[in-house]
Amino acid sequence: MTLTGKIAIVTGAGKGIGRATAVLLAERGAEVVAISRTQADLDGLKADIGGRSIAADLGSANGAHAAMIEAGRADFLVNCAGLNVPERLLDLTDDGYDRVMDINLRAALICMHHFAKQAVAAKTGGAIVNVTSISGHRGYPNHLAYAASKAGLEGATRVAASELGEHGIRVNAVAPTVTTTRLAKAWLIPENRDRMMERHASGRYAEPEEVASVVAMLLTPDTAMITGAVVPVDGGFLAL
Repeated sequence: MTLTGKIAIVTGAGKGIGRATAVLLAERGAEVVAISRTQADLDGLKADIGGRSIAADLGSANGAHAAMIEAGRADFLVNCAGLNVPERLLDLTDDGYDRVMDINLRAALICMHHFAKQAVAAKTGGAIVNVTSISGHRGYPNHLAYAASKAGLEGATRVAASELGEHGIRVNAVAPTVTTTRLAKAWLIPENRDRMMERHASGRYAEPEEVASVVAMLLTPDTAMITGAVVPVDGGFLAL
C-alpha cells in the first residue's frame, strides 16, 4: 500500500483523525498538504512528517477556496475537518447550525470542487475520502445539525462518485463510530459509554489510527472498484 510519489491534501490535519491520517499517509510515502485552522498544530505536524501546511479557517467559504487554491493539484483529498455544536431541535440556533454546516458540509464540497477541477484538467485521476459518522445513520439527541451535515456529506459523496467516475476519480466515505479524540468527551461519561457499548460488537470505541488505516486503504489501487461507498469503521455498531 505504498503511496510514494503521491500528493495528499488532508483537511482538519491538526488533530484527531485528520492528524492520524496525515501521519499514516506520510509514513506510506505521500507528500502531505495539511490544512488546519491552528498554526501551532500544523507546526507540530510538520516537525513530525514534513510536507506542506496551510493555516485556514474552512468555516469561511473564502477561506476554503483560498486554501485549496494554495494547495494546488493533488492525487488524493481527505476531508477530515469537522466539529459539533450539541443542540436539540427545540434549542436549535442559527449560529450553531451555521458553524456545523459551514465546516462539516460546505467546506468539504468546496474542497472536492477544487480538487476535482485540478484533477480533471490534469487528467490524472485520483481519489477522495470524506470522513462522516455513524451519527448520519442513527438519531442521537443533541446531534441535530451534526447528523444532518454528515448524512448530507454521504449523499454528496455518492453524487460526486457518479459525476467523476468518467474522469478516473473515485469518491468514498468512511463513517466512524465514536473515536477517541477530544470531540468524544461526552461519550466517555460512564452512563453514555455503557449505553454505546451495548451496540459495539468490538466492545470499544475506535482509535484515530484505525480510521486512518481505512482511509489509506480507500486511496490505493487495491480498492480500484470501490467508489460511491460509505464504509463503517464502527466495531459492528451499525450491524447490531
